[in-house]
Amino acid sequence: MVKKRQDPREDAGAIREVAFSAPAGRPAGVEVLTLAELRERADACRLSTPHRPGFHHLLVLDRGHLVHCVDFREHLMEPGDLLWSRPGQVQHFGDLSGAEGRLVLFESGFLDPATAAAARIEDWYGPAVRHPEGVAARALDEALTQLHREFGALGGLPLEVHLEVLRHLLAVLVLRAAHPEGPADRPDGGTCEAGETYLRFRDAVERGFARSRRVADYARALGYAPRTLSRATEAAAGVGAKEFIDRRVVLEAKRLLAHGDQPASRIADRLGFADATNFNKFFQRQAGTTPIAFRAAVRGGD
Repeated sequence: MVKKRQDPREDAGAIREVAFSAPAGRPAGVEVLTLAELRERADACRLSTPHRPGFHHLLVLDRGHLVHCVDFREHLMEPGDLLWSRPGQVQHFGDLSGAEGRLVLFESGFLDPATAAAARIEDWYGPAVRHPEGVAARALDEALTQLHREFGALGGLPLEVHLEVLRHLLAVLVLRAAHPEGPADRPDGGTCEAGETYLRFRDAVERGFARSRRVADYARALGYAPRTLSRATEAAAGVGAKEFIDRRVVLEAKRLLAHGDQPASRIADRLGFADATNFNKFFQRQAGTTPIAFRAAVRGGD
């Protein structure tokens, strides 16, 4: 299912990175399993401690209740709820003993580029948990059921054909999951040009937030005017371009403070600040508290 890797060059106490590893005899890139199977295979202690998977989690809860935390937000899932956590987000599971559901793990590259773009699979800023209802819920359940059935039918088709069937069925599922409420669910309100500009900017920020926090740098690299980026980001995310960048930097700082033991000076260096003093001022301005106070609060004083 999953494979834990620890790079010896990483700092002690850093967030644990989790890489995807296909089950024995299965095609790479995707796995479908139940929460009961997850309980049997996985180390409960590792699941319950913060980790950063390099692949997607799509979970539909069928029975019981489950607490799942994604990037400092604790979600109480009820039957019918859909969880989607993306690569790079820090998460941990609550008690799995009273929950039943179906889980799909997949790498971004398993889907074709057109599907990935239409489903906006790298939109880390969308809601982690949704509650589809009515026709949307039934369509999502049918897509998941078909994918689960096909994943368990290894041997019924030549491997390369089986792989393509899985790819297409997963495409249906993620498209349904990405738009459970229909066209109005698009954060950019359906304006293609503004949406494309935002997506390019968002992806550039994800790649470069540790190197630059200047809107002008991203505008120059992408070929837009800074005001164009700000308008597109305001329409899609509800904040201007500079605030968008700063929020991404603060999120990563919070991840490193909460889930690692690196000093503020080391975090400042990783996030591209000249020194710890500048980082402390930035963090306090954005988060309303100091890095050390935040770490103490989120860990309950431990």
